Amino acid sequence: MIRQSPLDETKWSAREVWTLTVVCAAVAMVMAAAAALYSALPGLALDTGATQSQLTWIVDGYTLTLAALLLPAGALGDRYGRRGVLIIGLLIVAAASVVPIFLDSPQWLIGSRAVAGVGAALVMPATLSLLTVSFPPAQRSRAVAIWAGVAASGGIAGLLVSGLLLELWQWQSIFVGFTVAALVLFALAWTLPSSRDQDSPAFDILGAVLSTAAIGLFVLGLLEGPIRGWTDPLVAVALIVGIGAGVAFAAVELRREHPLLDVRLFGVRGFGAGAASLTLQFVGTFGLFFLLIQYMQLVLDYSALQAALALAPMSVPMIAVSAVTPWLIPRVGMRTLTFAGLALAGISLVLLGRLEADGGYGPAVVALLIFSLGLGLCTAPATTGIVENTPDGKQGVASAVNDATREIGAAVGTALAGSLLAATYSHNIAPAVAAAPEIAKEPVGSSLAAALEVAKFAGGPQGEQLAEFARSAFMAGMSHASYVLAGVMLVAAVAVGIWAPGRKGAPTPTTAEELATADAG
Repeated sequence: MIRQSPLDETKWSAREVWTLTVVCAAVAMVMAAAAALYSALPGLALDTGATQSQLTWIVDGYTLTLAALLLPAGALGDRYGRRGVLIIGLLIVAAASVVPIFLDSPQWLIGSRAVAGVGAALVMPATLSLLTVSFPPAQRSRAVAIWAGVAASGGIAGLLVSGLLLELWQWQSIFVGFTVAALVLFALAWTLPSSRDQDSPAFDILGAVLSTAAIGLFVLGLLEGPIRGWTDPLVAVALIVGIGAGVAFAAVELRREHPLLDVRLFGVRGFGAGAASLTLQFVGTFGLFFLLIQYMQLVLDYSALQAALALAPMSVPMIAVSAVTPWLIPRVGMRTLTFAGLALAGISLVLLGRLEADGGYGPAVVALLIFSLGLGLCTAPATTGIVENTPDGKQGVASAVNDATREIGAAVGTALAGSLLAATYSHNIAPAVAAAPEIAKEPVGSSLAAALEVAKFAGGPQGEQLAEFARSAFMAGMSHASYVLAGVMLVAAVAVGIWAPGRKGAPTPTTAEELATADAG
């Protein structure tokens, strides 16, 4: 008997292929925009006079508004039409991306990036919800898996494209690229099918406000923690109030007849385990990116483009494995795939912690490929668990949950890796700081990049000795951060793996009554 390929189990129409292509391009642009400016920060600082804090917010302003507005944006798509919300979001991204081309002060850059994040918040949940309502159930899982693979590798694409543009032009070219991409997608989005929740309940304004405050303040605290310190009043207040708003959101939503998000969904094993898995995947992913990009640029002395090219192989196994996982899910089960994927991510982070300053690219790419294989195994099952355990009329909100978990996980991963790296680097570099001239103490103690600049200025054997000592301090911090992240991923592999459903999975709830009685085990 001839075995049927998993990719031949369903046939897609030309319209379905077109829908998949456009929405994947849109989500890739949103994810690329989150990472693209990392390579441009040195040029931005020189041209605009931006301080380190301003540079941080040029990047994080986008992430913060995107994360904070995902749930309300998803609900707006369900109520008023997903294609319309996607179109409006793309237009906002295009308009916001034009501004830095002509107005390049740090304040304008931060403001335009925040507005672009508003547009991205409208775009991202609309892409996945359009996909899930456009494909029949038999064809949906593979389409969702491809979307998940593209979304997971979008950040690498952003680094690669921005690195290439910066080799040829100034940093403004990145914003020209995003303007053109958003306008092209704006035109193409009009060809997509439209859909919305036919019941059209009243929009939950209080839920929208509380969810925005909860996610926005919590992410703000995570972003500012490594910079200001975790005991800083702003950081502490943001985290505490954000958590309080989240508790209030859950309490309010449980009493709503038509909630923005029925929080009882988190008690359904497929939905809850999927959300937890995605959060942890992005904790590991952005922690790895934070450490590895600095390692390649500061220790291996790669340019921005070389670092992006070095990361590019990561996307290949991720997308390839994601395309096959829909065939594996019913045969192997979400539980096994989640455990295997998170465990592989943990193992790769152990290997990352064992890298040496003179180890070269080989050991690093091995760790990258293992991490990518792990993500490929568990990303699509997590997204599928969320969308398949949500009523069809609420796919916009389901998509927003899927996206919000990614953004929160990214913020946690960056904050955790940054704090651990900074603390260990500061401890190990202390003897060099004590011996340095007064004017050099602060830069040497702050980061490897600043210490290398001081070493270059000092020159001679003394400069070389300082550079070597600073690299050793950085490698110690990188190892410490990698091992902690590895521990988080390995513990998560067991915990979330046990929580996730097996081959049969959890029944899909379709009514409020079913949600109330859904299996929480």
